[in-house]
Amino acid sequence: KQWYQRRVRGAPSKKAAEAEEEEEMPTYFHNTTVGDVSRGLTSTVAPRATENKLVKKSNDEVLYEETKKKSYVRLVTSLGDINLELYSDMVPKTCHNFLLLCKRGYYNNTTFHRSIRNFMVQGGDPTGSGKGGESAWGGTFPDQFKPNLTHTGRGVLSMANRGPNTNTCQFFVTYRSCNHLDGKHTVFGRVVGGMKTLDAMEATATDGKDRPTKEIKLEAAHVFVDAFADTKEELVSRERERRKEAEKEEKKKELEGVTLDTFAAPDSSSAGGVGRYIKKQKIKHVEQLEDQTRRTKVLKSSVTGLRDFSSW
Repeated sequence: KQWYQRRVRGAPSKKAAEAEEEEEMPTYFHNTTVGDVSRGLTSTVAPRATENKLVKKSNDEVLYEETKKKSYVRLVTSLGDINLELYSDMVPKTCHNFLLLCKRGYYNNTTFHRSIRNFMVQGGDPTGSGKGGESAWGGTFPDQFKPNLTHTGRGVLSMANRGPNTNTCQFFVTYRSCNHLDGKHTVFGRVVGGMKTLDAMEATATDGKDRPTKEIKLEAAHVFVDAFADTKEELVSRERERRKEAEKEEKKKELEGVTLDTFAAPDSSSAGGVGRYIKKQKIKHVEQLEDQTRRTKVLKSSVTGLRDFSSW
């Protein structure tokens, strides 16, 4: 059905709809300028500029700033379900990466390739080797550390990496507190349901390379609440309303300049034109009002001119 709508009816595709929403996002600016004025003064090559322009924020920056609530995801594993709460309001880019990958089915039918008792269980690598995978945007993205997000307690969700600012798609869940990882790995969520499944993962035997002898499979990842999608929908809706109000104001200003002279009677020789839709009775009524106004002005001027009665 979707193929028929796109190919036969010419309905917009999903990518076209997403691009349209991106254009309808509100425009926000940083408090810094692009530097055209200073560049024009100090450079012999750059063109001269007399007006400073603020740096425009990207749509993702606007989205991350406006997101004020958390997201929720369920991991369906071969040992049971695990429910996760994501800190979308505190580490938005990391959470957005995880949500995008979940929605694309990136984690479906992958494995938890590493498990160390009293430490953590790691997964998210589509190759299953612990060395593969990439972020939702391709490549890596930087760390996001918060002083109040630490590896304290059981069930902390954090990003695996190969060093500073090398986050991709792999993640791990702690079996206990691992405060030595603070400032090295980005904490972006926690387990809020399915602790028994986590217990079963920890109880699974492993080989000398910490790989579970019995495969622990991540069958699917279901997104229950996507805070970024909700925020984007709200921002687009607000921007559409703002644009509608702006259009109404523009039309109102245009109509304020229109007078009765604009609606003149059509020439009798013309066969068409806009004037044929104006009723002659209304035009006659307007002419009578204008004639009465002129008479009143003449009467007032004649009365105010009577000052001397000696000639009577």
